Amino acid sequence: MPSLKMQRRGLFAALGAMVAAPRLARAAWPERPLQLIVPFAAGGGTDISARTMAQFLERELGQPVVVQNRPGAGGEIGLSAIADARPDGYTIGIINTPGIVTIPIERTPRWSLASFTFIAGVVEDPTTFAVHPESPIRGITDLVAAAKAKPGEVTVGTQGVGSAGHISTLLLEQAAGIRFECVSYAGSAPAAVALLRRDIQVTTASLGESLTFAQQQPWRVLGLMSSARSEFAPDVPTFKEAGYDIRGGSLRGIGAPRGVADDVVRRLAGAIGNVLRHPEFRETSARTFQPLRFLDSRDYLAYLQDADAAHRALWRMRPWNS
Repeated sequence: MPSLKMQRRGLFAALGAMVAAPRLARAAWPERPLQLIVPFAAGGGTDISARTMAQFLERELGQPVVVQNRPGAGGEIGLSAIADARPDGYTIGIINTPGIVTIPIERTPRWSLASFTFIAGVVEDPTTFAVHPESPIRGITDLVAAAKAKPGEVTVGTQGVGSAGHISTLLLEQAAGIRFECVSYAGSAPAAVALLRRDIQVTTASLGESLTFAQQQPWRVLGLMSSARSEFAPDVPTFKEAGYDIRGGSLRGIGAPRGVADDVVRRLAGAIGNVLRHPEFRETSARTFQPLRFLDSRDYLAYLQDADAAHRALWRMRPWNS
């Protein structure tokens, strides 16, 4: 019969194994496929970014990354699916601005910024304003002058109330002291069709969308809401050059439910950073006009907190659902 001393040693060894087991399991992450939730329909700019990222992220993580589209309610349904998932690192998702901050301002979803773990920023796609190629409006200064001459009559297409295009239009109204007539569409593509039919005078679109449309149909891009001109469109001026220091558009990043272990977050952020540095990924992103911008977890959260404060200030001055 084992001595009491030997029994104690066996007990301590068993307890040590039990304590070590979770560490070993977590260190092996990922051990199975990941799910990447996209809160928008297939085929749009966000979906393209997600599928491109998933393809290269699989190589970094050694596991399949399965894209699942969960569209609806301006992104709220997909964001709810991300927030409600188990925080084990196997469910991640695309997080878009402005929706991640504007939806909780407009209404009461069952999540807030505190409901997520923000892993990394990936693509920052600024808003552009474009007109029909035969329009007399040739730049941002002309656009502002037209709006001042006919307050509330210049029509601007957006992707719906609270969308990046709509918020960007409100920012220009606020900065220039003007008022447009905003017309909502189901997306940038229907708005582009309406512009070319001359149903509207101006339309908003992300830079990637705008440059893609311009390859197929002639239209004039007036400017982009960015701190500097884009390498993809060096001839397109910024709004700042016209006297309006406005930043608008969408930052696409990768997030997960709140509570994901720090080591998993670091593993994911490192893998995403490697993907963004990969020459083939960069070439693929350039072909689809996706302006890359890597933000680590801390900087990504800070960016979103600043965006939340800015949009709440805008809401107090001009509620966009009114």
